[in-house]
Amino acid sequence: MARKDAPPPAKNKAVAKTAARKAAKKAPQQHAVPRADLFVLEYLKDMNGRQAAIRAGYSPISARQTASDLLATPEIQQKVAEAMAARSEATGIEGQMVLDRFWAIATADPRDLIELHRVCCRYCYGKGHRYQRTPKEMNQAEREHKALVAAAEKDAKIGEFDPEGGIGFNPYRDPHPDCPECFGEGEERVVAKDTRDLSPAARLLYAGVKTTQHGLEIKTHDQVAALRDVGKHLGLFKEKVELTGKDGGPLKHTMTDLLSEIDGAGTGLPRHARAE
Repeated sequence: MARKDAPPPAKNKAVAKTAARKAAKKAPQQHAVPRADLFVLEYLKDMNGRQAAIRAGYSPISARQTASDLLATPEIQQKVAEAMAARSEATGIEGQMVLDRFWAIATADPRDLIELHRVCCRYCYGKGHRYQRTPKEMNQAEREHKALVAAAEKDAKIGEFDPEGGIGFNPYRDPHPDCPECFGEGEERVVAKDTRDLSPAARLLYAGVKTTQHGLEIKTHDQVAALRDVGKHLGLFKEKVELTGKDGGPLKHTMTDLLSEIDGAGTGLPRHARAE
């Protein structure tokens, strides 16, 4: 049974809301990190401008352009440089060390890991260019022939064992130019190198081995990507090119305008189309 002196429910709710507002005002305010600074933090994770912009809260639709605009801002460039310098100092990793590693991967010779050889086929060096076996294979074939003879019925006619091209097959020999079977082309032989004997550069290129249904697959780091990273570090790839006129000011003509002014410009389009 409710007390007679208790305030009505509506009044109780109003009092609770007022108390909550007062408590919120007294609580310490937490300042949100500006999105531009958050972009810098996200950018340092993987150096992917578009993804960093999305993770920082910018619109995914224009994230690529947003990242490009931010990274072109001197303030953001300074913050990125300072953050990278601080991280480098904290980890003891210098830019030259990273550059050297990328360069070693980019210039490593993949043949230090795996090679494709053209070797002789079974008929290249057999007697009369007939099928040639190794000594072990010849012994196995003779045992199988003897077992076949022993199991055959008395009236069955089984000829003598045919050694064909004899023994001595060596899979490392070059193809015989006069071979009537492979015509001197030989056969492909994939040779994977022993990883215990790899050169320092090949060790950096090597990314592991995987067993597939077709055999072993040697995995390597992407050499083109490594070379591209070296080029970026050296500033060889300019994403934006600024053109200036004769007076030093911005070039007012667009590339289409310039082409339209050149007789016989090799665009494959009529002049009126080039001028549009």
